Amino acid sequence: MTKRILVIAASPRRGGNSDLLCERFIEGALEAGNIVDEVFLREREIGFCSACDYCRSHDGACALRDDAAAVLDKMAEADAIVLATPVYFYSMDAQLKALIDRTVARYTEFSGKEFYFIAVMADGNKALMERTMEGLRGFTDCLPGAVERGAVYAVGAWEKGAVVGNPAMDEAYELGLGA
Repeated sequence: MTKRILVIAASPRRGGNSDLLCERFIEGALEAGNIVDEVFLREREIGFCSACDYCRSHDGACALRDDAAAVLDKMAEADAIVLATPVYFYSMDAQLKALIDRTVARYTEFSGKEFYFIAVMADGNKALMERTMEGLRGFTDCLPGAVERGAVYAVGAWEKGAVVGNPAMDEAYELGLGA
């Protein structure tokens, strides 16, 4: 069955390690016959939720006029969503967190979706990646029926391109192939 997959690449660094892993995931997903769309948050203007509650009285519409609504529309249309982030201080980056916070008005639209996580960090201790995964899972745990289908942890990758040759590249491809 063909799935509509949305890959959300949160890295501010064009062509960085998480972008490279997203490309490998996409290669696998396309080979499996899926339809894939990719959004680069660095190319979008997404402000921070101001907790103004405008969305509660306006059918989920946000008072902020930026690119968040278009990304949320894509998330709602997708069958599966890939959240990809570099790891900063053992957490997702601010770009992805800002988007996640902006889902508050529409989070029920993401119920029952499949989620995949891709994260890259400079530290070589894979066990420390769980701190980042806790934050990502904190989001999906709030979405009724959301299912985590897999995660790719790339460790020891600081410099741009350092993930090339890392086993995570093959893991990302295989995860996409199985999507």
